[in-house]
Amino acid sequence: MNFKFRHKRITGILAVVPAREQSFVEDMKNFNFPVARSLKLKEVMGYDKHRIVEPGVCVSDLAVAGLEHLFKNDLLHPDEFDALILITQSPDYFMPPTSNVIQGRLNLKHDLLCLDINQGCAGFIIGLMQAFSLLEQESIRKVVLINADVLSRKTSPKDRNSYPLIGDAAAITVVERDPMDSIIHANLKMDGTRNNVLLIPAGGFRLPSSPATAVLEDVGDNNFRAKDHLRMDGSAVFNFVQAEVPRMIDDLLKYAGAAMDEMDYFFCHQPNRFMLQKLADKMRLPYSKMPSNVVERFGNSSGVTIPLTITSNVGDRLVHEQFRVCLAGYGVGLTWGSMLLDLGKVKFNTLIEYK
Repeated sequence: MNFKFRHKRITGILAVVPAREQSFVEDMKNFNFPVARSLKLKEVMGYDKHRIVEPGVCVSDLAVAGLEHLFKNDLLHPDEFDALILITQSPDYFMPPTSNVIQGRLNLKHDLLCLDINQGCAGFIIGLMQAFSLLEQESIRKVVLINADVLSRKTSPKDRNSYPLIGDAAAITVVERDPMDSIIHANLKMDGTRNNVLLIPAGGFRLPSSPATAVLEDVGDNNFRAKDHLRMDGSAVFNFVQAEVPRMIDDLLKYAGAAMDEMDYFFCHQPNRFMLQKLADKMRLPYSKMPSNVVERFGNSSGVTIPLTITSNVGDRLVHEQFRVCLAGYGVGLTWGSMLLDLGKVKFNTLIEYK
């Protein structure tokens, strides 16, 4: 499905990462696996360090810290935005919505649309699409889009296929109208027949958490996890990305009447460095145009990886310069989407630590 938006732009991005940094070498102590083979995995996949929250830290904590930073530094005023969208798959509660929790903790105005959306790897694309749509309403001047996840709390430390790459983070993106005649093109696809490729089996109403679902099981190759933990079919995810993402981006470029070499950057969701480099190879792109260094520095934080890639690779340049970029997210659902837009001349594009 194709989408087109006009007179909309991103005016600021803030990434929030936990101060707690854990190395792959530390993770290895929990693996029942030869050290040499673990180190080979580190080299191939690009694992090094990841940021994980302390016990008890939730999505609303990261989001509130980020918004308080923006308020304190006069980068955003509490009364100037009229909608708050939260994209997460690790909410504070089943109910109430975590966006309402954030609104209440900050004592934000009542005349504020709060909305939770349950999406992951493609959540930044979907969140932007929702923000652009809301800006069609006269009563909405600015939208605050929050992507946040703390999935390390749902990943087994004894599962080397998942735990070393998972990171926790939040990103706050401010979206508003653009007086210029800007055009943004996007596309989106979903395939629920492959919903079990990325899954946390227990914890919902289908299979409530219980002492039985918390028991660690040997799931093969000396990896141990419980039904309460994230389960990922790595081979299926890799094959999905390599098959669907190049086709998706090619279709989007055709829809927009644009060419691959017109793009300054391809800011993509980052499952790991290996997968991103293979994707760049398949699309015949130089690695410099598709940064793949987020997982080795921060971990895979689901939908946060795209804004985190932007803040950590472009930084203050985005305040002074403008780039033609392609954004692409893909994963849990399965869901995949991409977007072409001009990105730059923003008010802020920075990264802070949550302590």
